[in-house]
Amino acid sequence: MPDKNMTSLTIRRPDDWHLHLRDGAMLRAVLPETSRHFGRAIIMPNLVPPVVTTADAAAYRDRIIGALPDGADFTPLMTLYLTEDTDPADVKRAYETGVAQAVKLYPAGATTNSASGVRDFEKIRPVLEQMAEIGMPLCVHGEVTDNDIDIFDREAVFIDRILKPLRKKVPDLKVVMEHVTTKDAVDYVRDSHKNLAATITTHHLIINRNHILAGGIKPHFYCLPVAKRELHRVALVQAAISGDKRFFLGTDSAPHTDPAKLQPCGCAGIFTAPNTMSCLAEVFDVAGKLTKLEAFTSLNGPAYYGLAPNETTITLTKGDPIAYPAQITTADGPVTVFDPGFDLHWRVET
Repeated sequence: MPDKNMTSLTIRRPDDWHLHLRDGAMLRAVLPETSRHFGRAIIMPNLVPPVVTTADAAAYRDRIIGALPDGADFTPLMTLYLTEDTDPADVKRAYETGVAQAVKLYPAGATTNSASGVRDFEKIRPVLEQMAEIGMPLCVHGEVTDNDIDIFDREAVFIDRILKPLRKKVPDLKVVMEHVTTKDAVDYVRDSHKNLAATITTHHLIINRNHILAGGIKPHFYCLPVAKRELHRVALVQAAISGDKRFFLGTDSAPHTDPAKLQPCGCAGIFTAPNTMSCLAEVFDVAGKLTKLEAFTSLNGPAYYGLAPNETTITLTKGDPIAYPAQITTADGPVTVFDPGFDLHWRVET
């Protein structure tokens, strides 16, 4: 039950351990929505063309820093897009020079701009072994892409078919299962006591598959991995509010213009950057676990990545419902902001 006497909460400034910023006009429009509340973010590399090399990551980081609003205190943590041709020496160079914090594994065809991803996992073994040696984390989009596997089962099948064998072959590799969506994934992380953690998104804590499909198709709730049954959403909430150090926030905030979403083959992605902290505070408040919010948003992620928590803080205050904009404007077109379907009472004071 909510603590009705708790109307203010001060926590270390949060970080986002899975974020899409895109590039160009979209980058300039969406970056302030993250830098307003977050100190750091793991930046996804699935641009066109993807961020594959140390030089690519350094150039993209420069573009992000150049797009920051004046006075913003935000650090982009870059990732390299793993391909079957990735050079282990270049990965080591990126990590040891501080250019990239992690490597991102997309199974080919799993999500937006993932065509350059991995098909033959044996071909990336030398890269993974190099990463294990230097302690560089692997961020995993954990879904198989086989057409004969039901889309609601692809995360569970990936764990059994790909991730378990991979971790046995390279046991010292630090792995982050990104945007987990199932009880299967939560249980797998909980049963693993070394080198495995998971990020959970804002929207997967709030929506289940009924939100997408019941009463008509809702394209602004369509994402990959797709939201699952209610029992899985409940398992994600229980993991997030538990304080377990292996679970932390990765919003997977993924902006697409409305024309890209509202078409016969609409893009996957939900844009949650503007209201994530208000949404999370509401979820934790309803569960009576507001005191666990800091661990999920601000402490567990840095600990797993070997970084110190942010020194600065933010304060959330509870009051009348907050009116977030339904959309933000970009030079590419409007981008719809995630609507949780309930009032948000927690305001972020930075």
